[in-house]
Amino acid sequence: MSEILIYCDGASRNNGKENSIGGWGAILIYGTHKKEIYGAEIGATNNQMELTGMIKSLECIKTTNIPIKIMCDSAYVVNGINQWVKDWKKRSWKKGDGKTPENIELWKRLDELVSMQKDIKIIKVRGHADNDGNNRADELANIAMDEVDT
Repeated sequence: MSEILIYCDGASRNNGKENSIGGWGAILIYGTHKKEIYGAEIGATNNQMELTGMIKSLECIKTTNIPIKIMCDSAYVVNGINQWVKDWKKRSWKKGDGKTPENIELWKRLDELVSMQKDIKIIKVRGHADNDGNNRADELANIAMDEVDT
């Protein structure tokens, strides 16, 4: 059985500052079909854009029956969705210290989308390396920021 491959990335210029510009990019590949998507937000952090890239990718998927493999260079997102979310949910969306995780609404949406899929793997890849898909997702995030940064 074939699978859907997704490469997603996020970035932020002036990360954490009021004047930041965040961008996300993603490539979805299924057989010979390839779709590139991207977007930007003013005032967004890098982590928000990493999450948004994965969310927007999964929102494009209209089936739950095809295996999905997502490649992402963000340890924050990969560890979060593969490990931390399970514990947060057990504690009513609280971390071990009783605090609410940052970007909680994005985490909840990502968890909802991942939970809909029957077979999904989210894999950490090295960023800015020899991974063409990840490099292109990064380019798309930068294109998105360039379109806002005029």
